[in-house]
Amino acid sequence: MPAVFVHGVPETPALWDALRSHLSRTDAVALRLPAFGSPRPQGFGATKEDYVAWLVAEVGRLGAQGPVDLVGHDWGGGFVVRLVSTEPDLVRTWVTDAAGIGDVSFEWHEFAKIWQTPGAGEEFFRQQLAQPAEARGGVFETFGVPAESARALGGWADETMAAAILDLYRSAVDVGKEWGPDFRDVPKPGLVVIPSDDPFLSAGGARSAAREAGAKTAELDGLGHWWMLQDPQRAARVLEDFWASTP
Repeated sequence: MPAVFVHGVPETPALWDALRSHLSRTDAVALRLPAFGSPRPQGFGATKEDYVAWLVAEVGRLGAQGPVDLVGHDWGGGFVVRLVSTEPDLVRTWVTDAAGIGDVSFEWHEFAKIWQTPGAGEEFFRQQLAQPAEARGGVFETFGVPAESARALGGWADETMAAAILDLYRSAVDVGKEWGPDFRDVPKPGLVVIPSDDPFLSAGGARSAAREAGAKTAELDGLGHWWMLQDPQRAARVLEDFWASTP
């Protein structure tokens, strides 16, 4: 019964390394989204539904001996929202910081709107990838990510990842309306992580979605979107307290 971690955009499984180092359990697995630091599988459309289908298959494989403890961040958290809405028996517990995607009134942040716009999204990533990784990492520092982790984030993106990000976001213009109605009364214990300083995800939308899903909430005062990098020890403690509270 492993703990399974799912990263978001524009990230790789290394996002979870620091947090996992503070866990007492040794069965934590960090998945890699297709096309994120790896080749894009042939025929893989990189839509939100493609990624959910991939995650369902991965969790089913890893949980062959029993339901898993599933944790997702950013788009990884969005895929968790969809999986527990449609395949809840695959998990023992679930955690997401992107519960707002399951709110029917969900609205995208400004970067997402750029990526969803043909031409503008391609130009955004053309400019970003033309910069050295250190310069790209500086952007993440402005959002509170420690310098070393920010440099790593800045170096992960490439043309394959950028193309997948564009396809993913363009498939999800109305994700709240499409996924929100099913994110209700999830029958497995859930925890919605709500960082106080996240500029991309609405705290109000997360709380609303958590109530609809019947999930607990964990308010992380003073932390932002990349809370697992800002304070990995605190983040690990929040997860372990939640898992310990679940029979």
